[in-house]
Amino acid sequence: MSDATPPMSSVLNAFDVLTVLWEVNGAGPSAVARRMDMPKSTAHVYLRTLEETGYVVNEDGEYRLSHQFLSTGSRIKHRNSLFQASEAKLRDLAMETGELVTLVIEEAGQSVILHKDTGDRSLELGIYSGMITPLHSNATGKAILANLPPERVDEILETQGLTALTSATITDEAQLRAELEVVRERGYAVDWDQQVQGMGLIGAPIEIDGRLEGAVGIAGPTGRIQDEAYQTELLQELRGTIDSITIKYRYGT
Repeated sequence: MSDATPPMSSVLNAFDVLTVLWEVNGAGPSAVARRMDMPKSTAHVYLRTLEETGYVVNEDGEYRLSHQFLSTGSRIKHRNSLFQASEAKLRDLAMETGELVTLVIEEAGQSVILHKDTGDRSLELGIYSGMITPLHSNATGKAILANLPPERVDEILETQGLTALTSATITDEAQLRAELEVVRERGYAVDWDQQVQGMGLIGAPIEIDGRLEGAVGIAGPTGRIQDEAYQTELLQELRGTIDSITIKYRYGT
């Protein structure tokens, strides 16, 4: 890295190196250099510098992301006021329903799972805390989109697009906007196989004092969640949980 390298470019390159290490789950300087189209010596300097920060470790010449990311992410989550108000309530919801429950926020136009909890009937659906997906691809994201200001929705759709995660993901803007109107009117969103094949999800927004904070979702096998009687039961539990989160957020009790 020469002194002539613009600082901003160096920072961006460093994050690109981190992305490469995440994508391939570890690599040496040669592999990083090929992926980033840079000299091996330059890639090595970036890797050594990142190692000094503690966010990358060197194991016999192969560099990988360190668990410092896990520590940092955990601290960010536990300092989040919405998480603090929701953690115990989500645990109760998971125990009551037996299903997977998620707490989702919007950040940079995307859906971020801030926290998840599991019940005794939860299946491994590939959902994890910290998971980032398009807002339009899941019920919690659509519950958020439906309650954002119109200009913010326009901005998100313009910058993020409508990527398909499965064959059921909505990729037509007119269809999505029509569904968001329905979500806004009835107060909750659903998705059947739109984010993960075989997963059904019900999501409702958390609005506190007129401010949209996030959404809570209940997920399970599509066939089970689609059952109308069961869906009605889940919606009642979901709304009760959101009411409890709202009270906890406001008053700390």
